Amino acid sequence: MHDYLVFIGRFQPFHNAHLRMVRSALARAGRLILLVGTADAPRSSRNPWTFAEREAMIRAALDADENARTDIRPLHDDPYHDERWTAQVEATVAAVLAAHGTPAARVGLFGHEKDASSFYLRLFPQWDYVSEADTDGISATPIRRRYFLLPDGEAWDEPQLPPAVAAALRDFRTTDAYRAVAAEARYVADYKQSWAAAPYPPIFVTVDALVLCREHVLVVKRGGQPGYGLLALPGGFLNPDENLRDACLRELREETGLQLPRDAIRRVFTADKPDRSAIGRVITHLHIIHLDGEPPAVKGMDDAAAAFWLPLADLRRDRFHDDHYYLIQDNR
Repeated sequence: MHDYLVFIGRFQPFHNAHLRMVRSALARAGRLILLVGTADAPRSSRNPWTFAEREAMIRAALDADENARTDIRPLHDDPYHDERWTAQVEATVAAVLAAHGTPAARVGLFGHEKDASSFYLRLFPQWDYVSEADTDGISATPIRRRYFLLPDGEAWDEPQLPPAVAAALRDFRTTDAYRAVAAEARYVADYKQSWAAAPYPPIFVTVDALVLCREHVLVVKRGGQPGYGLLALPGGFLNPDENLRDACLRELREETGLQLPRDAIRRVFTADKPDRSAIGRVITHLHIIHLDGEPPAVKGMDDAAAAFWLPLADLRRDRFHDDHYYLIQDNR
């Protein structure tokens, strides 16, 4: 028997299969460390609930003894650096062990091979892997789809959720946050339906501009879905008749009014994480530009509601669309 088992998940939302796995883990270990991933992302159709909201749902679903034996901690994404994400997991677990005065405890990693997102189970060879069979066949993705695409005024119930979680989601349906996420969910569903008859899923090619000047980064405020109102890098889709460099400079000009020569681009980074966008497989080519002198004047245009220079010191994960926060931090 292990002293601790570590269970990692997004829990968007916490459903009956999660609850069964938590109880199975607690039957095999003295304590459970529940790491809640994507802890500080902005609300979206894929990540609609904050860490605090998910922790409250989980606590409400557990009984008193289960709560007393479970430590819940936030886990932040690091999509292009597995080694940094792994170190974060290890440090978080070590901090929990130290808080309980058990730094030498026996730790195991608990979970099951669900899909490609379960790759992390192979990143911790120092911990025993304790496997749990998936006997429920429950997935959070269709639960979210049913919940956020429900017609206005229609009653909602979800038997795949613990009663306390279902009650929390019924309350959430009355909030502005629900309406904002539902609008994005409808947009994404319609977008995918528009190419549903294609012989195979399309792969979208986009460009983004990372323009840096005097410890500031040029950002736009998104004026449309997905990610309405969030910050992003200037960019957009590659046109059929242009190359990547020209597409980047065109999007930069159209969205911010900033005109730059082709030789302003220092290097290009390809961001190709398969799940980086909710609309489908989107591969973006990040063009990195460093400007001298004072930041030039910019103005939000086209589908950008605003454009401005943001101090690098003010970057926050929960303000940025998709993976743009990480693209800035990794390439600044």
